[in-house]
Amino acid sequence: MSSSQAKIIILVVEEDLSSFTTFTRILARLRGPNGCPWDRKQTHESLKPYLMEEAYEVLQSLEEGNSEKLCEELGDLLLQIGLHAQIASEAGEFDISDVLRRINEKLIRRHPHVFGSLKVSNAEEVALNWEELKQREGRRERSILSDLPRNIPALACSQLIQQRAARVGFDWKEIDGVLDKVGEELKELKQAKDHQQRVREFGDLLFALANVARWLGIDLEGALRMANERFRKRFSYMEEICRRRGISLQSLSLEELDALWEEAKRSLENER
Repeated sequence: MSSSQAKIIILVVEEDLSSFTTFTRILARLRGPNGCPWDRKQTHESLKPYLMEEAYEVLQSLEEGNSEKLCEELGDLLLQIGLHAQIASEAGEFDISDVLRRINEKLIRRHPHVFGSLKVSNAEEVALNWEELKQREGRRERSILSDLPRNIPALACSQLIQQRAARVGFDWKEIDGVLDKVGEELKELKQAKDHQQRVREFGDLLFALANVARWLGIDLEGALRMANERFRKRFSYMEEICRRRGISLQSLSLEELDALWEEAKRSLENER
């Protein structure tokens, strides 16, 4: 190690590594003239895939209930936020302090029941008041659905759409109506006469199922990810059993495959 490298390490170690200021200084150093070639070449556009990846890794750590991993993944997600803010700062657009100021202002402005004199009795009133406040902030001409991100996964988006509509009273009175709607959409799918109509009716069925999940307090994306993982584990178990028994999975009949599937379910029943 050269003396200059040792000096850099000492300088970093002497910083308070739990400080947000240290974090921003490290980012500025990485993006600086003598910084990291990879960090220096990044742009808002090139970082987009990493932002998505890190967000999904945070979700995975939450689903696994792994607090140590969650702590690490939140740091990785924060890194993406910091890099975008640093790039914007270099372009003279805004910096991380502007990001913090705006979110702090928004939190205070949209929680008058905490920072002001407004009285609310439950979380539903808070959500409704949040939408009213957004309308007062110059969004009166815009739909309450207009600022939903375009790139959000479709199933997650359907739940957000329904949540926002429900906040202003556009919702079923009870879950029975939602379940009846699922039956109605399934019937229409069965009656579809061509592929285009089937695509349309299938989408309506998924949208209705998303509404059921919302009513039951189920995160649709999370539930489907867990279902995907259960299938992956069970199917992998089937493949492993076939290898052990010296048989080909493809050679099994449908009845034999069903029996092997049930065996996999029983064997993995404690893995939720």
